[in-house]
Amino acid sequence: MTEPSIAQLRTFVAVARERHFGIAAAVLGVTQPAVSATLRTLENHLGGRLVERNAKGVLLTPLGAALLPRAEQVLVCVDELVSDARRAGRPLCGPLRLGMIPTAAPYLLPVLLGALAAELPELSPEIIEAQTKSLLDALAEGACDLALVALPAGRADLVELPLFFEEFLLLVNAQSDLANRRDLPLSALAELDVLLLEEGHCLRDQAIDVCRQVGASGRTARAGSLTTLAQLVAAGMGTTLLPASAVPVEVRGQLATARFALSPGPGRRLGLVHRATSTRAEEFATIAAVLRRALGAADLPVEIACLEEDAG
Repeated sequence: MTEPSIAQLRTFVAVARERHFGIAAAVLGVTQPAVSATLRTLENHLGGRLVERNAKGVLLTPLGAALLPRAEQVLVCVDELVSDARRAGRPLCGPLRLGMIPTAAPYLLPVLLGALAAELPELSPEIIEAQTKSLLDALAEGACDLALVALPAGRADLVELPLFFEEFLLLVNAQSDLANRRDLPLSALAELDVLLLEEGHCLRDQAIDVCRQVGASGRTARAGSLTTLAQLVAAGMGTTLLPASAVPVEVRGQLATARFALSPGPGRRLGLVHRATSTRAEEFATIAAVLRRALGAADLPVEIACLEEDAG
């Protein structure tokens, strides 16, 4: 049996991901007939059909579904090999595909990008904003190098690098009796209309967990961002849980916050995650240390993770 080429595997993975020969051809920068011919050659080499065409597009055959994860893994290794070769002798330089969840990116990006530019000027960050599942999938597929998400990520194939813990504050209308309280019992949530982000946001799940502790139930506002939720609160449509890092940006005008009496109060841990198999683990640990220092110096209302490797 002839061994498949890297080009053939890239073609198969592109078709499998896009489920369309034309779109896969555009992604690969080749013609659609070339995609069909390359895939047909690969199928002949492997001795079986990988995809099935129908009126709606492309379906994976059982063989295709079984081989896709392994093909993706091969391509990740090849891409890392090429990247490592280009960076030989020059770590912490070149492209960095950095994923960030939407409930963190708007509030942390100025600090994080500033720190990377100042301390690691040869890095070229490319920001990918997406929900947690999409980022973790992108990591596994090699489409993302490093991602900032809520921890734990719950994936054995990922390494976690904690950055900080932040409390949740209750965001309320400035005219509310709860505005500026510092001793709010968690049980107060049971009497409030707590607005939630739309499904897919990890912050939504965390808010639901907090509400469940006191028998409260949140209400989905079908909002895709914390900014939208904040405006709903300003309009008197309810309250919401707001991460402390978002307070300097979101709390203005007709908005105020209340703190829970618990110490520490409910909150979330954020950190970086990368593939356990990545050859850039040492670089990513250095990046995490740079970001911890920057976040600590930025006077954000968060508790920086203290790790031994940052001591120096």
